[in-house]
Amino acid sequence: MIIASNLEKSFGPQTLFEDVSFLINKGERIGLVGKNGTGKSTLFKMILGQEKQDSGIISTPKGYRIGALEQHIRFTKPTVLDECIQALPPEKQWDHYKAEIILSGLGFSEQDFHKDPSTFSGGFQVRINLCKALLADPNMLLLDEPTNYLDIISLRWLRDYLNKWPGEMMLITHDRDFMDKVSTHTLGLHRKQARKVSGDTIKFYEMIIQEEETYEQTRKNLENKRKEMQALVDRFRAKASKATMAQSRLKMMEKMGTMEKLDTEKNLGFRFNHLPCPGKMIMNIKGLSFSYDGKNDIFSNISFSIGRRDRIGIIGANGKGKSTLLNCLAEELTPRSGSIMKHPSTRIGHFGQTNIDRLEPQNKVLDEILRSNPNLSLQAAHSICGAMMFEGDLSKKKVRVLSGGERSRVLLGKIISHPTNLLLLDEPTHHLDVESIEALIEELNDYAGALVIVTHSELILKTLAENLIIFHQGRAEYFHGGYDDFLEKVGWEGEPTTQKKVKTKINKKEARKLRALERQKTQAYQ
Repeated sequence: MIIASNLEKSFGPQTLFEDVSFLINKGERIGLVGKNGTGKSTLFKMILGQEKQDSGIISTPKGYRIGALEQHIRFTKPTVLDECIQALPPEKQWDHYKAEIILSGLGFSEQDFHKDPSTFSGGFQVRINLCKALLADPNMLLLDEPTNYLDIISLRWLRDYLNKWPGEMMLITHDRDFMDKVSTHTLGLHRKQARKVSGDTIKFYEMIIQEEETYEQTRKNLENKRKEMQALVDRFRAKASKATMAQSRLKMMEKMGTMEKLDTEKNLGFRFNHLPCPGKMIMNIKGLSFSYDGKNDIFSNISFSIGRRDRIGIIGANGKGKSTLLNCLAEELTPRSGSIMKHPSTRIGHFGQTNIDRLEPQNKVLDEILRSNPNLSLQAAHSICGAMMFEGDLSKKKVRVLSGGERSRVLLGKIISHPTNLLLLDEPTHHLDVESIEALIEELNDYAGALVIVTHSELILKTLAENLIIFHQGRAEYFHGGYDDFLEKVGWEGEPTTQKKVKTKINKKEARKLRALERQKTQAYQ
């Protein structure tokens, strides 16, 4: 249980919180939401005592233990298992099996248990820290972006594990579908305030929109009333017989006070630039195989076609070849065998992690947009920057100072700066906030061309993907049907049969609904 009272926090001229208060009761699992920069991670640090609030109090019961996913990587033991076991409470030091269960769920093999933790990739090192946080068995667990670097299989395991978590929990994640499935309440940081609701993120945003619409209508009514009274005062001020009435109106206006107009919050807003393709097929792939060493194939003999309006999701565990296949389609890698035949009118927009790395650190955002399409006018480039939330002087920021989410927006801007009819996207939502992800999903849904996307987001798969390429059981295969069909007919390896046959439906209008709420709020203040 945590009680936060009248919290205030600023960094220089930027105020994050003003008079923030909330209560987390026993057994509640809280999804913490808010735009990037609203102070979600700062609030976690304040709860952990790593950051001091300017004023206010955070109180917990005596002996109450708070654990968190450590963001810094620091290992002191020679093996993964030894590193994780040390996180167990003193009275449970011999419960090694718990560490093995969690590590297995997060994608480690039995052989991995005995390897040096420092030899793993950054993503797997984060998983080791996640295992340690879960093993510590605190009263409250704070998880800041635990879904980063997890593949879809580990995400599903973690979701089930957290749903059985007996204590309290606070969760920050850009994966709204994951958050809604594990949380009981939503706590939102909005306009320097905190609001908590029982229910999912949609319920929270609906409440915020309704409250702000009411506020704005009240403000407009008050403004109109003041104008009417001011007109009367101006009309009768000079007349002796009406002077008393005019003074009375002035006093009434003073008592009425004023209501400030709410600032318009910036949101990602854009359209992909589509080039029509006269052919029914954008691309034909036949017998494609790829190997980095010329011997061991990452995937082999895969064949499929991409129609001009197809929506294909590429899914599977990390390290199985999903990004490699996408890079072959983008002609950034050369397959060992097989063929890729494109329609002459094919124009590709490729979002990949290597593309983000190729952004020129010394370039300004505007320079990167212009570099992607030299034919763009300066005005068009500025418009794209604005759509990617780099308005005005923000377009002059250099790439080297941008966050991961900002770099992702730059790369999206480069893609929309020229016409395409085939989008190849590799985890495009990584580092984006919830609102930006919702905007991206809506635009992908409306895109008139073809889409091939690598993603671990079940929300995106259920909303967009009509067919799949699945990396599982040691091979890659084309699956005719959406993600729900896959779960029902095939399912993931290692999951109980009862889970495989559960068909989870998702309202495909949900992403559009949340985006419409955001747009409705924006329009109300213009």
